[in-house]
Amino acid sequence: MTRQRLGVCYYPEHWPESRWREDAELMKGLGLSFVRIGEFAWLRLEPNAGAYRFEWLERAVATLDRAGLKVVLGTPTATPPKWLVDRMPDMAALDVEGKPRKFGSRRHYCFSHDGYAQECDRIVARLARAFGGHPAVVAWQTDNEYGCHDTVLSYSQAALRAFRKWCEKKYRAIAALNEAWGNVFWSMDYRSFDEIELPNLTVTEANPSHLLDFQRFSSDQVAAFNRRQTEIIRRFAPAATILHNFMGAFVDFDHYALSDDLDVAAWDSYPLGFLERSSHDDDFKLRYMRVGDPDFQAFHHDLYRACGRGGWQVMEQQPGPVNWAPWNPAPAEGAVRLWSFEAFAAGAEAVSYFRWRQAPFAQEQMHEALLLPNAEPNDAYHEVARISKELAALDARVETARAQVALIFDYESAWAWRIQPQGQDFAYFDLVLAVYRGLRRAGVSLDVIPPAAAAVAGRALIVAPALFAPSRDFAEALATSGATLLLGPRTGSKTADFQIPDDLPPGVLRRLIDIRVRRVESLRPNARVPVSGQGAFVRWREVLAVGDTVAREIESDDGETALARC
Repeated sequence: MTRQRLGVCYYPEHWPESRWREDAELMKGLGLSFVRIGEFAWLRLEPNAGAYRFEWLERAVATLDRAGLKVVLGTPTATPPKWLVDRMPDMAALDVEGKPRKFGSRRHYCFSHDGYAQECDRIVARLARAFGGHPAVVAWQTDNEYGCHDTVLSYSQAALRAFRKWCEKKYRAIAALNEAWGNVFWSMDYRSFDEIELPNLTVTEANPSHLLDFQRFSSDQVAAFNRRQTEIIRRFAPAATILHNFMGAFVDFDHYALSDDLDVAAWDSYPLGFLERSSHDDDFKLRYMRVGDPDFQAFHHDLYRACGRGGWQVMEQQPGPVNWAPWNPAPAEGAVRLWSFEAFAAGAEAVSYFRWRQAPFAQEQMHEALLLPNAEPNDAYHEVARISKELAALDARVETARAQVALIFDYESAWAWRIQPQGQDFAYFDLVLAVYRGLRRAGVSLDVIPPAAAAVAGRALIVAPALFAPSRDFAEALATSGATLLLGPRTGSKTADFQIPDDLPPGVLRRLIDIRVRRVESLRPNARVPVSGQGAFVRWREVLAVGDTVAREIESDDGETALARC
């Protein structure tokens, strides 16, 4: 069991060095035990190519160390400096319209640009050599919020070259790719891998199989980029914990796959900002304006517990109004305390607040922190002081057990239904969260799991809404699990190549239940298809052909099967 801790995100490069000691002592006095630093500081570390200036960072780490604080050191690769961009301007990602993602904020790089990846190797290796043996540096954060600001997908020449190689490695023969993608349709066949283009700027929608493989490729590129950093850090800091800070409601790459190279999964929890960005109606947003969606944080705690093979943390906890949502209200009194203890109750090893002191300049100057811009304590400072005292009195430690109920969350399913939703308001994430919300309302304790055989063992109930294309191995694991299975809409409705199964959906899952989906329809938001005594279909409906061994559990008013059971 691990004792639960509090931390904060700090930017010593933003403040006079004469202030660092006072900040460190205040942090320690507040009950914080660790500080994240360095993740945006590349230019301060290397003001010109090869001219390293680590002395200030060494003094900052030493100052925190003397105060009894541990350090999470971030690699600075989310903010490449201007001199590097000027030296290799093609390192910028291109958006879906083919426009460059220019210098002037952050995340201005393409995951497929090998030259940039080599520059990242160099600065990460230098940092790891310098700080890998420092006793205060106990953990490393790779980069920062991979994919933030729609930066996973890049339509650059570097991405095109890498995607062609990825396709050739996967399919080996161009005929196999043409068959898998169904390129006979609209005369889209390729004669060689060198003819493959990226799936943007097409006259109408691109081939969904092409889009899905490009999404898979892009996800793999993020994981490979991260792996380069973890391998370097482990070489120079073998005892340190390596983590990355993921985001909420973000599905542009496979977080399970990337987490295979991490020790700990972390995520950045901004309940009010995420609520304002959500698809909920105005009444819901007004009701929860100052505390956030009561199920959103809980879902992500469960999700990142599944990603964190060695534990999980909240790396950035919202302490006050943020600056990036459509509207940015202040949390209710006690909300920061509520969010912190909710994370600890879900098994978090640590909760870290973003940030220590509010910046009076640049893009995030309206983002509140524990201290005001003039360094006076803000509301959240006093709330964290209370949390710290309560946590110490509890002597809380992390201990989790496998839940009897599991809800499957699958990144490929999110990609597939975004590519071809069939109804413009169909969103995989929203569907899974709605199912999660219903289970929580029923008082069910559950785990969020990937569609992996090892994850289903020992469960009593497994719920799979909209699972795109389960593998045969996973179907076998479900069949032999002994669990009750609840298969939701769109589950098994495509093959891995994004084609309708030969014998209709649910494809390989027909070994579990003898049904076939013979028709699907998406319904307008105000349309309802009544189900006898059981409510109605809304948004999505599947019409089933039921086999002899299957019971028609519930029927809709037009006589079609609404729920079937073995």
